[in-house]
Amino acid sequence: MSSGQLKRGSGPTALGSDDTGCTILHVDMDAFYASVSLLQHPELVGQPVLVGGAGNRGVVLSATYEARALGVHSAMPMSRARRLAPNAVIIAPDYAAYSAASDAVMEVFRSVTESVEPLSADEAFLDVAAAIRRLGRPLEIAELIRNQVHDEQGITCSIGIAANKFIAKMASSRCKPDGRLLVPSGQIVAFLHPMPVGGLWGGGEKTEERLHRLGLRTVADIAATPVPTLVRAFGPALGKHLHELSWGRDQRSVVAQVRERSIGAEETFRTDVDDHDLVRAELLRLADKVAVRMRRAGMVGRTVQLKVRFADFTTITRSSTMRDATDVGHEIYRAAVRLYDALGLQRVRLRLVGVRMEHLTDRSGTAEQMLLDAPENGWREAETALDRVRARYGPTSVQPARLLTPSQHPEHGLLG
Repeated sequence: MSSGQLKRGSGPTALGSDDTGCTILHVDMDAFYASVSLLQHPELVGQPVLVGGAGNRGVVLSATYEARALGVHSAMPMSRARRLAPNAVIIAPDYAAYSAASDAVMEVFRSVTESVEPLSADEAFLDVAAAIRRLGRPLEIAELIRNQVHDEQGITCSIGIAANKFIAKMASSRCKPDGRLLVPSGQIVAFLHPMPVGGLWGGGEKTEERLHRLGLRTVADIAATPVPTLVRAFGPALGKHLHELSWGRDQRSVVAQVRERSIGAEETFRTDVDDHDLVRAELLRLADKVAVRMRRAGMVGRTVQLKVRFADFTTITRSSTMRDATDVGHEIYRAAVRLYDALGLQRVRLRLVGVRMEHLTDRSGTAEQMLLDAPENGWREAETALDRVRARYGPTSVQPARLLTPSQHPEHGLLG
């Protein structure tokens, strides 16, 4: 099959034909949970379908593209989704089926390359540089993956192909559903600059609002803004990061995940809550607990996973991979809150939240050097000092002040 030929799908194939050096793939399954559920209900293909709890307190776990076209999205209260899509069919989640499908898809990825970095159950980065001699050009490898996933699992995926992770991720989001999009190295600026700032991966709603207040509407606007201006508005880390992203620069490599090396913590609320401040306070406590465990184990990690369980027991996870490895609770908390805020939850009651760090490595060598050079290098020194105090006087002897208010203290309203 030639690199320009598609077996199926409506997404664009390329901005150009030169995939030289474009060895990073971002593979994202299309409406994964809904697609897997439809395997058991083929008669519903092509209809608006919602996956989640059907009760008044239910939450949408996933929706088909027919339902999404009506304004439905994941984490939306089912009551609102039913108003937007009154003719939609609701299917209960089947987590065993999702887990089995995810494992099978990841095995397809690993049959192509050992360099697979899962971001969640339904998406991953792949570095296919070592597979080119065996399997062909990156475009051909992407098509091989799409066809194999479809043939073996009966579901579809979209693949972005680029020279780095950021652009590959952006590309996959632009060719959904069931497409592939190559962004040649020479076309990165042309691809990126017309995009609205809200389309930047990892930016979040708050960052978008702040950019809009500065009059920055497109990625090109960010690129044209002097770095000192961005630093004054967003701080050294985020300001410089936004500048780099606006020019499509991303030095991160694909890091193969060692599945068993992860550290996490989660808590169940005694009564379901929709208080965002209380949830954020709990995320702070969990991030601090995870960071303490990581430092004790001598580990650092790059991927933060947020787990949210709704009142109807529907459970979703969201992940974010940071540029540098860390064992600092403050950094873990900030990433977890960005993931939580990005869910856009309104009037949705939560039963459980969890924070987990993945892609763990020993805190030595280059990983330790990155920590020492981190922009906010005072946080780790402060947290390690607190470790010593806690070791002497007990784990609750010193806590973040935000956790000590009566309404937000972990002993009030949580199941230990």
